[in-house]
Amino acid sequence: MKRNWGVTYLLAIILLLATACGNSSTSTKEDGSKSQPIKIGFSALPSWYLWHLVEEKGFFKKHGVDVELVWFPVYADSLSALNTGKIDANSQALIDTISPLEKGVDLKVVFITDNSLGGDGLVATKDIKTVADLKGKKVGTEIGTIEHFFMLTALKEAGLSESDVKFTNLTVQDAGNSFIAGKLDAAGLWEPFLSMAVEKGKGHKLVTSADFPGLIADVFVAREEVLNTRKEDIQKIVAAWFDAVNYFSNHYDESIQLIAEQAGISKEELDAGMKGFKLFSPEENIRAFQKGNTYQSIYYTARKNAEFLKELGFIQEIPDLDQLVDQTFINEEIRRNK
Repeated sequence: MKRNWGVTYLLAIILLLATACGNSSTSTKEDGSKSQPIKIGFSALPSWYLWHLVEEKGFFKKHGVDVELVWFPVYADSLSALNTGKIDANSQALIDTISPLEKGVDLKVVFITDNSLGGDGLVATKDIKTVADLKGKKVGTEIGTIEHFFMLTALKEAGLSESDVKFTNLTVQDAGNSFIAGKLDAAGLWEPFLSMAVEKGKGHKLVTSADFPGLIADVFVAREEVLNTRKEDIQKIVAAWFDAVNYFSNHYDESIQLIAEQAGISKEELDAGMKGFKLFSPEENIRAFQKGNTYQSIYYTARKNAEFLKELGFIQEIPDLDQLVDQTFINEEIRRNK
């Protein structure tokens, strides 16, 4: 009997150690320094491709931080990886940060990467001239996503609701493919699928996020435990990101070429896609972190997103959005550059 207990105890210790080693944010060297890189997830959005520039121009190395960029061909997989602790931070839409908060996953917005200014929209066949013309038409996008929220916002502005159209729930990429194949009259898409649908589906951009400034915010989100245990590393990542933002602004053509090569898309596609997004500076982050009653405030935008998710039944209660942002890293970045 003692032998069996000993084996059980040994197995428990091995399991505990294996679990600890599997957590990228807690492994340490003997001297107490962190041995694991910070794992950052990102997916196919033109603005998030900027992580390639951060890495290729050596900005992580410049600031002395060890980072592993983790590419997710399927965006939803990056959300799952962050929520379960398989990665430490992620580039994602603000709306996709709310449901985990409601479920008790401790996440914080560290900074806004960008606002969509045309990078999201409704593509439609050319006979559909206005959003009001969508009444009775087949419209597809992915339910519960920012594109669904955008579609409903555009319909509401035109005096319509989802019940006024023939809505089809498809992933964003599949909605684009269905539009190109002629199976939909309109589709809610983000770049690069939006421009691809216009070109290959011979449609046009009926309405885009440029018509709703601040409605769609993309953010860099980290697990709170990582912010607490790797604060200096996160601060260095913030500095590296904004170095890349500045470099991109001052060396646009070179940056587009480099990023396109790393992303495996043409520089023409990337150029067209990037024009639909406004990269945020630290100062613009500070302004967006102020509370207000327009989409220029991240708190107002988050509340509208949360109300949308609750109405759909994706969340039961609106979480405490006052705890959404950890502004200390942006404050320090601004102080550092004074």
